[in-house]
Amino acid sequence: MEKFLIDKRLISDSSLVTVLNLCQVRLHRNAAYPWVLLIPMQDNVSEIIDLSSTNQQLLLQEIAVTSKVMQKIYKPKKLNIANLGNMVPQLHVHVIARYENDGAWPNPVWNSGVTDTYEPQMLIKQIEIIKATFAQLP
Repeated sequence: MEKFLIDKRLISDSSLVTVLNLCQVRLHRNAAYPWVLLIPMQDNVSEIIDLSSTNQQLLLQEIAVTSKVMQKIYKPKKLNIANLGNMVPQLHVHVIARYENDGAWPNPVWNSGVTDTYEPQMLIKQIEIIKATFAQLP
């Protein structure tokens, strides 16, 4: 992959976990939910249909692998998988673990007012756990 630019809002809202074939995986800064972002490493892509057919399939595979990672670690009631892009047009996919007792359930996490922050050591620990789980999957 060539070097690509990530929207500054995505950078400020997340921390790098690992790099897959197509996407960077980043942990969202809102610690109220186990929440990662998949960002395809291509410039000037705002919609899934902007990717080649091959990369569309690869994105779907990487969403599936990421979903398995999230299920294995967090054992959620439901995974929310979304591609909005209303605020940040650069293509990115949210994979969020949800629980019936989380502060926004059953509503979307966006604009719920439910936020928390990672303590620096907890952020490092979560990144290590997620990265190690990716490495364990076939």
